[in-house]
Amino acid sequence: MPFANRAGRRIHYQVEGEGPPLLLHHGFTSSLEAWRFFGFAPALRARYKVIMLDALGHGLSDKPHDTGAYAQEQRCRDVTAVLDELGIERAHFFGYSMGGWVGYGMVRHAPQRLASLILGAAHPYADLSWDGFKEIDGSDPEAFLAAFETLLNEAITPQVKMLIRANDLVALAAAAKQPRPSQEDLLPQMQMPCLLFCGDADARHAAVQRCAELLAQGEFVSLPGVTHFGGLMQSVLVLPPVLDFLGRQAAL
Repeated sequence: MPFANRAGRRIHYQVEGEGPPLLLHHGFTSSLEAWRFFGFAPALRARYKVIMLDALGHGLSDKPHDTGAYAQEQRCRDVTAVLDELGIERAHFFGYSMGGWVGYGMVRHAPQRLASLILGAAHPYADLSWDGFKEIDGSDPEAFLAAFETLLNEAITPQVKMLIRANDLVALAAAAKQPRPSQEDLLPQMQMPCLLFCGDADARHAAVQRCAELLAQGEFVSLPGVTHFGGLMQSVLVLPPVLDFLGRQAAL
């Protein structure tokens, strides 16, 4: 089982397929298994070397209880540690939700490693919705779930709640306390091809669309009737524009 080591912490990753490298970064409370479960990995590995990681605090990666371990720059270093482990200089980056937040961070901290960006349900503007986790320490699963539903502005299904409860909620609460200030200053630096998408039933839809319109090579796809959680579950809607976008990129 492969791990990349960075700053004494282990980041679990898996690789499938052959072709241009494509790194997939999941969202908060999820894991790399989501890319398989919702059909992304099977479709993408036919054309790309698909690199999936468990973000720190998730899946089989280490789960520190220190908020500082989850700073955006640290998460970007975790990504580059995986790429370094595989000897990959540049990759396409596909991040959803928290993974998209890490994608913006890559623009600041490691732009030379990016061939293109695919960002789902993530924008660079200040996001105060995470402030709801300030008093959450993870010891009370119900309080954690209530804060998460408030952040998402949508109800979480019983099945998803069961999956979330199986996590180390103390680690995830520490991660959630990371502030999300504006990163609008990054927009002029985002000169690489960028595909942004978001469900129109997601509260972030307008902000994601506005961001795409300001990018030098930005494209936006709206997913009708799709919520924030639904954006990663609806691979039948997401994969066609993603595959089209990737197919138009220059060879690495």
